[in-house]
Amino acid sequence: MTDDRSEMSEDDAGDGTAARSRNSAAGDYFIPYPDQVLENVLENVLVFLKSRRDRNAVSLVCKSWYRAEAYTRSDVFIGNCYAVAPRRVTQRFRRVRSVTIKGRPRFADFGLVPRDWGAHFSPWVSTMAIAYRSLEKIHLKRMSVTDDDLAVIAHSFPTFKELILVCCEGFGTSGLAVVVSDCRRLRVLELIEDDVSDDEVDWISCFPVDIPTNLESLTFDCVESPINFDSLEKLVARSPFLKKLRLNRYISIAQLYRLIIRAPQLTHLGTGSFSPPEQQQQQQQQQNDNNRDSDFVSAFAACRGIVCLSGFREISPEYLPAIVPVCANLTSLNLSYANIDAEQLKPVIHLRELRVFPIDATENAEVPVSDVGLLAISLGCRKLRSILYFCQQMTNAAVIAMSKNCPDLVVFRLCIIDRYRPDHVTGEPMDEGFGAIVKNCKKLTRLAVSGLLTDRAFSYIGQYGKLVRTLSVAFNGESDIGLKYILEGCTNLQKLEIRDSPFGDSALWSGLHHFYNMRFVWMSSCRVTRQGCTNVARQLPRLVVEVFRGDGVEGGERGDFVDTLYMYRSLDGPRADAPHYVNIL
Repeated sequence: MTDDRSEMSEDDAGDGTAARSRNSAAGDYFIPYPDQVLENVLENVLVFLKSRRDRNAVSLVCKSWYRAEAYTRSDVFIGNCYAVAPRRVTQRFRRVRSVTIKGRPRFADFGLVPRDWGAHFSPWVSTMAIAYRSLEKIHLKRMSVTDDDLAVIAHSFPTFKELILVCCEGFGTSGLAVVVSDCRRLRVLELIEDDVSDDEVDWISCFPVDIPTNLESLTFDCVESPINFDSLEKLVARSPFLKKLRLNRYISIAQLYRLIIRAPQLTHLGTGSFSPPEQQQQQQQQQNDNNRDSDFVSAFAACRGIVCLSGFREISPEYLPAIVPVCANLTSLNLSYANIDAEQLKPVIHLRELRVFPIDATENAEVPVSDVGLLAISLGCRKLRSILYFCQQMTNAAVIAMSKNCPDLVVFRLCIIDRYRPDHVTGEPMDEGFGAIVKNCKKLTRLAVSGLLTDRAFSYIGQYGKLVRTLSVAFNGESDIGLKYILEGCTNLQKLEIRDSPFGDSALWSGLHHFYNMRFVWMSSCRVTRQGCTNVARQLPRLVVEVFRGDGVEGGERGDFVDTLYMYRSLDGPRADAPHYVNIL
């Protein structure tokens, strides 16, 4: 983010088009080549670069490389929808086929960002509809999307194939119906943790039945309305390439069985409802249920390619043995709503990714997993790369053991629900546990810390967390020195989110040298003042500094302290759609 040209952080791959075909697909856009060297670079180097970091670096070499690099881009990644205007993107990149855009701050997932804060997709899709007629893929996260936006997608991109919406809101089943009926080349439709309104439209039945389907992924576990199962079953039956299927809670376990036997080629499965049928009074009915359970186990055994299981809503522990036949191949298991304990985890822990959420994440809630489960995971999952683990108590010993047993960790997110909880055995802060994670896990890029932490823990992170790009801090910290360690030591830090911690103006100012290189900084319920935020805005004029209240009340201050601070760099200045309660300094 040190240069205008690298601000638009784009996605990984070029489109593989050689220089000699440059004019046929670019329309009126023409790149002059002053010498044969540039021709060779374009044809033999740029098209093979996969990392967007490498491409950004290439674009900074000279103006010719900047133009050539932009010309060969097919994937664009926008990490903050307000960091750049849509028109600037489409003017620079003319041959885009895939767009990824992120909107609201990540703490929106915890209800800390009002729903009307912004991140509207409408200006983006209206601009892309004109510039990117060959667009094939849209991936949005935490954006406001309307049914009209979905209609524009369906009617503007003739070759459209993939729509992925994560944590989005503003649309309903009527918009989905338009997409699945009019995007006749659709391969991927993934709705993940979205807020989808029920318009009483049977959108599943709108998939075309008169053409072969190339559907590869269908995810709708967040849709809180019944599904036409007959249409879904027929869709699955005529989709031989379907690999990913995630169902909502309205799909019963009996219906799940029928879908599995029709799609043994699945690799990713979200189960919807995963609990046994209600107990029947008559013995004959119980016998029928037992027979069906046996068939269900056999159905899972036939799905030898499954590597990811998720969506265990309404799970009963006694049904876990049904998934044992596929556990040996699992690399990812999401037990977000599972009411199980550490002992029941042991038969299935050979994973690379694991998520364990509590049923009730409020303070003082009973959470059945603890340091015992974390230790068991570290012993059974030596190749673990990512873990998100909610618990009520933890020990340094268990975290240290994980750092040694799982050195390939890239993501470590430990959420101790109660505030300021120390090691429940020794009573010591959790400093040494998190210190071991950043010392021993050399590939770590994402870290979430919790529990009782002192400045020592943050000094460890600043000293050893050189690859950390995303850091989440909640309900911990000792003084401004702790945040200074982070901002001065974590040179690759891109996203910093802090809530309910004692960091103030002095800590904030220690990051002035680094803020232009970051995607965003979020601080809520800390000890930064309006004057401190104003000073940052004055010294960094291309940084957008927003202050507001998380509940959407105008003002954004708690006495002398700002309630919420959100900062990000923008090539096009402050946004024009800020709601009344957002003050841009």
